[in-house]
Amino acid sequence: MARLSTHVLDTVHGVPAPGVRLRLERIEAGGPVVVCETATNADGRTDQPLMSGEALVTGTYQIVFFVREYFTRRGVASPFLGEVPIRFEIADAGGHYHVPLVVTPWSFSTYRGS
Repeated sequence: MARLSTHVLDTVHGVPAPGVRLRLERIEAGGPVVVCETATNADGRTDQPLMSGEALVTGTYQIVFFVREYFTRRGVASPFLGEVPIRFEIADAGGHYHVPLVVTPWSFSTYRGS
């Protein structure tokens, strides 16, 4: 089934990152349009895909991860990263897109997962 999913890994603590607030936006000519807002669960994933089935359409999207909020709750200062936007393209509306975030207060990485 077509879907878009994510998860967040906290490499400071070496664990999945629970409670990271995130917002999925579709990038339109007039600016970003919010598709959904949610937060990660105890496994660092969302309880439901960010989009699935017919709701998943081709286009440009971004997931904004609110990492400073997360690290502040964990008692770790995040003076460098506040929000981490990951912009990507969905070219195949029938595919599975997984966009993980591996993060510290000073750096992040992502990739197209499976």
